[in-house]
Amino acid sequence: MIRATTALVAAGALALSACGSSNDTTSSSASTQAASATNCDKANLSLYKPGQLTVATDKPAFPPYFEDNKPENGKGFESAVAYAIAKKLGFAPTEVKWVVEPFNSSYAPGPKKFDFDVNQISITKPRAKRVDFSAPYFTAPQAVVVPKGSSAAGVTSLADLASKKIGVQIGTTSLDAVNAKVHPSQSPQVFNDSNDTVQALKQKRVDAIVTDLPTAFYITAAQVPGSKIVGQFAAPGGDTWGALLKKGSKLTPCVSQAISQLKSSGELDRLEKQWMGAAAGAPELS
Repeated sequence: MIRATTALVAAGALALSACGSSNDTTSSSASTQAASATNCDKANLSLYKPGQLTVATDKPAFPPYFEDNKPENGKGFESAVAYAIAKKLGFAPTEVKWVVEPFNSSYAPGPKKFDFDVNQISITKPRAKRVDFSAPYFTAPQAVVVPKGSSAAGVTSLADLASKKIGVQIGTTSLDAVNAKVHPSQSPQVFNDSNDTVQALKQKRVDAIVTDLPTAFYITAAQVPGSKIVGQFAAPGGDTWGALLKKGSKLTPCVSQAISQLKSSGELDRLEKQWMGAAAGAPELS
């Protein structure tokens, strides 16, 4: 995925970068386990610049991942996650320095001018051949998007959604998720590609569509005026994002260990709910 500098195209790339197949997901368990044999004390970390943690992301940086285009303010899901990782590694907020790294160059092979990059970067096998990925810090749930005036606009549960006409794109995990979790009373309407799915939403040929949450943010912000996300729900096979580091980075197992600790403590889940949940217009449906 190549990002452009305009807000609209860049926002689209944010969503599309998170639409990888679950078959491409690679495991970071080895680097997590390696941390147990690695001294992750701050004084022993291998850093791009001594005494500071250099974190990268693209510019402009969009909500709900970043707020006000200022990654350094700690607001937004990925900004908050980066500072949480930094804290686990022993860095104060003032010791975290942000740099700009265009999305499409982040996973190119070669030296990096940062310690790690957080930028909705999907963990895939091709990318993992050129860079390191930490343990995942986010697995994309499914989201329900409705057009303005839809009869599905008031759903508050998956049971409410079951009687609606639902659209999904063929070949995505969303179709399996709808059948497994929603149990619709009528077969979902299946579309060949994302354009057809969005057009069906625009023309109100369906009451709602189901897609991954990052794509849902893009659809409602840039593609279908008046549409909204009425909820999200967890489903197996979701796309995963990880912190990106240079290939063979000695810091990788320590970042993975920090993420694993944030996950086990419940802090990662709290940050996801705060920035990617109801506050971002995507309450959980059950």
